[in-house]
Amino acid sequence: MARTPSVYVDYRVSVALVGTVLKYIGITPLFPLVLAFYYGENPVPFVATSVLMVGGGFLLERVNNDGELRQREVFLLVSLAWLVVPLVGTVPYLVAGTGTVANPVNALFESMSGFTTTGATVLGEISVERHGYAMLMWRQLTQWLGGMGILVLMVAILPELSVGGAQIMKQEAPGISLEKMTPRLQQTARGLWGIYAGFTVLAIVVYYGLHLSGLAPNMTLYNAVAHALTTLPTGGFSPEARSVEAFTPAVQWAVMPFMVVAGTNFALFWYVFRGEPRRLTNNTEFRSYLLAILAFGTVISAVLFLGVGIAEPPANLDIIPGNLENSLRQGLFQVIAIVTTTGYASMDFNTWDASAQTILLFAYFLGGSAGSAAGSIKIVRWVLVKKAIFRTLFTSVHPEAVKPLRLDRKVVDEQTIRDVLVFILLFLTIFTLSTMLLYLDSLRTAGVSLSGLEAMSVAIATLGNIGPGFGVVGPMNSFLPFSDAAKLYMVFLMWIGRLEVLSVLVILTPTFWRQ
Repeated sequence: MARTPSVYVDYRVSVALVGTVLKYIGITPLFPLVLAFYYGENPVPFVATSVLMVGGGFLLERVNNDGELRQREVFLLVSLAWLVVPLVGTVPYLVAGTGTVANPVNALFESMSGFTTTGATVLGEISVERHGYAMLMWRQLTQWLGGMGILVLMVAILPELSVGGAQIMKQEAPGISLEKMTPRLQQTARGLWGIYAGFTVLAIVVYYGLHLSGLAPNMTLYNAVAHALTTLPTGGFSPEARSVEAFTPAVQWAVMPFMVVAGTNFALFWYVFRGEPRRLTNNTEFRSYLLAILAFGTVISAVLFLGVGIAEPPANLDIIPGNLENSLRQGLFQVIAIVTTTGYASMDFNTWDASAQTILLFAYFLGGSAGSAAGSIKIVRWVLVKKAIFRTLFTSVHPEAVKPLRLDRKVVDEQTIRDVLVFILLFLTIFTLSTMLLYLDSLRTAGVSLSGLEAMSVAIATLGNIGPGFGVVGPMNSFLPFSDAAKLYMVFLMWIGRLEVLSVLVILTPTFWRQ
């Protein structure tokens, strides 16, 4: 009588498909390779990366035994892909051997931050003189690839992933549900990537158009492409050391609507382009998303306008108390960048006092819409929590009443509500533990002295894939001073945060591997 195998996960299927993903991602270093030739820079880092990705992908594909891609294999595939691709993404930094990212831990931090669209950096000096045009563009490109999802891209181009495509997209795509826009899932994936790419091209046109019109002298074509590649994925990397502060107010106003778009459910734009704009305007989550931005933006702008939230005036006069345009622009920009988890900065909000920073800290926990490129908890979960609270208050008074919870006139099943509550509890638990661990580590690390507020900002900035925090990790600073142990832990936070925690944690449980 045959014995039942003790291991229930066919890891070979997952590993082989990771190889397929890696093989196709291996094409992407050709873009910075072309730039390297154009600018007369060293092409070897990108040749090496492409060869390693394609060659390694072919080798991993040979592990396959033509097994079935079931739910457990999907969990393993998604988690491994989001670990392996950033690992191999370190190759350009390591081969170039330039600057702080020549260190393997720093290279992994930068690569994981790129692909997960976190935007936290350890890149010390950010300049083309130090790192070159091609290397900084590779940094931007990693965020664009990770924004809509590398596996969503694979579902769009590979027929062999169509069978498990729904589960793959569900585990990778942010949010609590997957909007199937077309009868065939592959068409849905292509539609999402088409919308994503289309908005990216539009951003390039708008940014560079401002340069051609004379409104943005330093928004060259290179900068326009570089920033479009990190606006739509809500990434926040910039080849400019001072982020979007380096550009004119016209550019800052132009970036804001694209960040809002990036934090919106891309499926809603599918319906807009098909002549159904009401699907966007009537969407509860979208309205709540805009309301959150408006509410936080108004409060922060008012604080800056009155000058009560400024601890020390910025040397370059980013904030002019009493100037309405200036206060609105700076307040709205910072709030949109944080709510959408883009992480750009039009000024150094380290110059704000603790009260203004605390208000902004609450925005870190909101996140954009489900089905967008944004990270953190997501607006739709907070909408459901609010509805669940009011339902509980109602049923406490009317215990016999049956009151289903509805979202956009659709009944939300009880399992989804429980999943939302469990996710938020788990997210906040990990955030709390991480705050304590990072704070304790800072006490033993020279050059890092975190306050409680700063430690919280570090934890949520990495777990929520947001990027900048306060103090030593402010928008114009970097995560470089942290110990290697702290950086590796933050790499873990970025990894699980991009996959919304559960997709990774489930494969770390013993029951996942046993029947």
